[in-house]
Amino acid sequence: MKKKILTIIILLSALLGVNAQSDSEYVYGSVVDRAGEPMIGAEVLWVGTTDGVLTFVDGSFEMERVEGRDTIVVMYIGFVTDTVVISQAEMPLNIIMCEEAMELQEVNVTAAGPTTFNSRITTIQTTKITGAELCRAACCNLSESFETNASVDVAYSDAATGAKQIKMLGLSGIYVQLLAENAPSVRGLAQNFGMEYIPGSWMESIQVSKGTASVINGFEATTGQINIEYIKPNTGDYMTANGVINSMLGGEVNVTVCADVDEHWSTGTLAHYKGNWKEHDANDDGFKDLPNLNEVNLLHRWYYKKGEHTSQYIIRGLYDERNGGTMKKLRGDSEREYEIGMKAWRLEALLKQGYIFDKEKGTSIGLILGASYHDINNSYGQYRRYKGGQGNLNFNGIFQSNFGEAHKLSAGVSVIFDDYKEHLEDNNPLCLLPDGCMTKNGRIDADRWEVTPGIFAEYSYKYEENLSVLVGVRADYSTKWGFFATPRLNIRYSPWEWWAIRASVGLGYRSPNILTDYAQFLPSSRQIIVEEKIKQERAMNAGISMSFYIPIADKELQITGDYYYTHFMECMVADMDVDPHKVVFHNLDGGKAYSHNVQVEASMEILKGWNMTLAYRWCDVRTTTNGKLREKALTSRFKGLITTSYVTPLRHWQFDFTAQFNGGGRMPEAGEEKLWKETYGWYPQLMAQITRYFKHNWSIYVGAENMTNFRQKEPIIAADQPYSQNFDASMPWGPIDGWKVYAGVRWALKR
Repeated sequence: MKKKILTIIILLSALLGVNAQSDSEYVYGSVVDRAGEPMIGAEVLWVGTTDGVLTFVDGSFEMERVEGRDTIVVMYIGFVTDTVVISQAEMPLNIIMCEEAMELQEVNVTAAGPTTFNSRITTIQTTKITGAELCRAACCNLSESFETNASVDVAYSDAATGAKQIKMLGLSGIYVQLLAENAPSVRGLAQNFGMEYIPGSWMESIQVSKGTASVINGFEATTGQINIEYIKPNTGDYMTANGVINSMLGGEVNVTVCADVDEHWSTGTLAHYKGNWKEHDANDDGFKDLPNLNEVNLLHRWYYKKGEHTSQYIIRGLYDERNGGTMKKLRGDSEREYEIGMKAWRLEALLKQGYIFDKEKGTSIGLILGASYHDINNSYGQYRRYKGGQGNLNFNGIFQSNFGEAHKLSAGVSVIFDDYKEHLEDNNPLCLLPDGCMTKNGRIDADRWEVTPGIFAEYSYKYEENLSVLVGVRADYSTKWGFFATPRLNIRYSPWEWWAIRASVGLGYRSPNILTDYAQFLPSSRQIIVEEKIKQERAMNAGISMSFYIPIADKELQITGDYYYTHFMECMVADMDVDPHKVVFHNLDGGKAYSHNVQVEASMEILKGWNMTLAYRWCDVRTTTNGKLREKALTSRFKGLITTSYVTPLRHWQFDFTAQFNGGGRMPEAGEEKLWKETYGWYPQLMAQITRYFKHNWSIYVGAENMTNFRQKEPIIAADQPYSQNFDASMPWGPIDGWKVYAGVRWALKR
């Protein structure tokens, strides 16, 4: 199984066009196994020190030289530890690890490297978030794992259901392609709560790429790509356990078990339970701040490797039940009682196969086959009911080979099949849809299916050690939209060792889903009006970034600045400005939609064990609504971030602190009634955590979120009249729940 997934990764890695810098102050190269497959997260340390790094998704690494040291040690669970004398080797290093043939004594490694770092040598701008970074906060799921990241925003999509959404480059997360082990993951009906369905304890690492990504993974990435790597059964700890509880009487329990069956087979099981058991109403509006919740999540996988063949098999099941709306004290009051009931279950399976034909040329083939079914049954108050089901099949076949030292080619075929069955009924007399729309009599039927076969090719070129180019194109045919092409280009140029420049441009496409993309309108009295047949969304994204590596004393200051521009040629507009009691869906025809995004980030190890990152991001996002080009509603104009971590020399204690400063923005038009303020201001959020480490791989931690206790005032409009035409829970722009304290414990049975 290991061989299979790593074969897929090696194919994808070719697309990243790894290019090492020629810098005598740095040691760089890659770590692979005997089959030539990259080893993710291998520890590379200077012998006799704790200075080192972890390898990226493509197996590459780069680190500063340490005065007086000329030997590095490379460690990876299940493999023989290797040492390399740098004075006897030429850059870049190509380190090949051998599988372990003996039982090793326990080795404790501290401060192996940064927990979040930007790749210095990949063609595509990529940030890797390691499992250690996820432990800096409670980090219960993927949606909460970006609290210390400036590029990705996480916020509530509505003020009643507890659903969260991400934003990248100022745009909704529906334009970010989300993958799990380089296979499609959160999309379609899973979009609304899918980010919460990936537990933090399951994730080995997260790779975040800005702008246009590889065409190998499809045509849907417009503003970026996020890939999650789960804990591997052949390298993960034999057993881990994690439990956390918070001051709102919510919590979770996670258990992972990994085992080697024999020399070829490994297996692993990941289990997760999360619950919110107590009602809270901090703003006293009669509505629960967060719904009561019971969620069970299980994943089982097998991994097989023999010779040049690798296989991986994953099956996963999920059940999620949430109950929100008004507090129990209002039950029985027919005018105030507004219950929200949500049930979802999901089954998915993933098969991966990989085979290497020629290790010297890197010639290999990989196959990915996935299937899933997602079912939703929700109710919103007395009148509104939503039922949805989505069946999905996806296939991706990839061939890769190197041609000489500078040329790499990847090509393949893919097929995506989606079968949707969605139904919305609304019997509220205030919300019946008018005749003349696509829907009438208070009902939307959105049954549809789509098959999209495609072919793709991607070429990577590297000139010496300073220039790498990645060119990709794919051609797809949709049974719903017809033929379309997706070209993409990424370039990296490093004129000097302290300066790297990246540029990218490309197209992204997606099929819009009215009810799932904008589920935040369901807990409201807004009329949902579809004026015309919605077209396929199409956008161009272009960006440029610069990274500087400035030596200061024996440390290094890393500064990255980037600018990305996203221009929509066609998109679905959810127009909230036309009427405060309606949301009208229409095409962009004749209008404009775009975003400008500028970000500057600086990070440095201030003192031994003390790291700090400062970042600032500015967004200008505009869309034509109600016939006028306007600043996009409910989109913050800026974000500031300060995050720092300190680990004591013997790693007995760890202290983490993060401050966010979120900029103001525009609210939708409030009509003549002036139902709400037209703008909202900026607000701060503070988070902190203290961790105490003990022997035998135990640790306990306590922390607090939203320490400023900032809460959006009146997040639900007309909460005291949920069946009036003014009732609206679709406009949160800030935190809904206040100060929260949590405590947890972690334990691991190491390999």
